[in-house]
Amino acid sequence: MKLDEAANILAKIGNPTRLRIVRMLVRAGDDGLAVGTIQRQLKIPGSTLTHHIAHLKSAGVIHQQRQQANLICTMEYDLLRKLVDYLTEECCADEVSSDNAA
Repeated sequence: MKLDEAANILAKIGNPTRLRIVRMLVRAGDDGLAVGTIQRQLKIPGSTLTHHIAHLKSAGVIHQQRQQANLICTMEYDLLRKLVDYLTEECCADEVSSDNAA
């Protein structure tokens, strides 16, 4: 993952409502959640939810699939893992050990 891609994803999920949606979908697992369920749990208008979902979809964070009458949202776990890996890949790289401290 490159810096610009990570920044875009973080910008898209860096909204309280969108972050709540992401966390709800992570908790839901591979089955995801119906848009109506998300809307009821968040207690927001459908148009507002559509706006937030569009941002998450544009960043590739979530995927939508129709199952009969329901539109199901699921997390793109591979992208989420890549983001976390990118954020932590250099963890402690500049850490000074107590043995080398002056």
